[in-house]
Amino acid sequence: MCLPKDAAMLLSVINTRLRDTYSSLDELCSSLSIDRKELEQKLSAIDYVYDADHNQFV
Repeated sequence: MCLPKDAAMLLSVINTRLRDTYSSLDELCSSLSIDRKELEQKLSAIDYVYDADHNQFV
């Protein structure tokens, strides 16, 4: 899967997949073969951090 480069679009795709398909960020990253640190860094650039209790970036 090719993830969007735009951070806002990426946030939308990731949160949708976390809500609909994956029970955790680690599961999503593993399934998509993407690096969790890199993903978190991209989203932190627009001030979003992963909230494990709600399984989404907020």
